[in-house]
Amino acid sequence: MGKESSTLLGILAGTAIGATLGILFAPDKGSKTRQRIADEAATVRDKMSEGAEHLRDKVADTVSSKRESLDEKLDHIISDASHKTEDVITSLEKRLNDLKAKNKKYQKS
Repeated sequence: MGKESSTLLGILAGTAIGATLGILFAPDKGSKTRQRIADEAATVRDKMSEGAEHLRDKVADTVSSKRESLDEKLDHIISDASHKTEDVITSLEKRLNDLKAKNKKYQKS
C-alpha cells in the first residue's frame, strides 16, 4: 500500500510539473498563462483528491479485513485455551481421585 501511494503521488507530481512547465514556456499572454496554471492546479487538486479518497477507502477496507481476521484468531485462541483448560481440569480431578483413594488406604490402617 505504501508503494501504491508513492507511485500515485509521483505520477501526480510529474503531471503537475510537466503541465506547469508546458504552460510557462507556451507563447501566450500572461493572463492566459495564469488562467491555464490555475486550471491545471484545479485539475491536479481534483486528481489528488480522488487519489486520496481511493487510498482512504483502500486503507479502511484493509483495516476492516485485518480486524475481522484478528477477531477470528482471538476466538480460535480462546477456544483452544478453553479445551486445554478442560484437559488440565480433567487431569487434576483424576489425580485428586487417586490421592483420595490412597488417603482412604492410610486411614483404614
